[in-house]
Amino acid sequence: MIVVVTGTGTGVGKTVATAALALRAASRGSVVVVKPVQTGVGPESDEAGDAEAIHALTGCAVQELTCLADPLAPETAARLRGVRIPPVSEHADRIRVLAESHDTVLVEGAGGVLVRLDTEGGTILDLAAELEAQVVVVTSVALGTLNHTELTVAALRARGVEPTGLVIGSWPDPPGLAETCNLEDLPRVTGVPLLGSIPAGAGALTRDEFAAQAPMWFA
Repeated sequence: MIVVVTGTGTGVGKTVATAALALRAASRGSVVVVKPVQTGVGPESDEAGDAEAIHALTGCAVQELTCLADPLAPETAARLRGVRIPPVSEHADRIRVLAESHDTVLVEGAGGVLVRLDTEGGTILDLAAELEAQVVVVTSVALGTLNHTELTVAALRARGVEPTGLVIGSWPDPPGLAETCNLEDLPRVTGVPLLGSIPAGAGALTRDEFAAQAPMWFA
């Protein structure tokens, strides 16, 4: 099974949500997490990539297929340096090979569903469609999320991709009025079920703490 994890934008908690989904999948079989394009990493950066962060939280196998130094959208980072990065079709081929030897392949996108992953215009939506993958949308629960989430779901459906579910990437404690209302409104307005909510700050947990708490975050 191939599952693409996308977001309604940058900073919604996609990486930590992917880690939690990886542990969930690992309880049922073998799993590998793939980051097709990682930006903002390299010799001049001391930032850990998303795949490294997921491995630290879960111990699951991870792979980065393409790394770019500048903390920009993948296409922008590639054009800035004048480098070629593999097209979406090449990433799809490598992910299919991984799916032959793993029960679940989780593919973490970059930013939102229409962010370009290559210099030929290929997006995470193109990748999901080519792979015929399940798609999980990680979203914020703050004010404005209904619009962002509906737009993301509409873009997926326009390509014939029906999202499997929503995950709230960072649930605050305590929640405010907007968060409490959005928790109910997100599945209602999108028609997509809510799979779970990741508590704010979960990325700072130790691996053991993360493993112990993650099952409680899903319905």
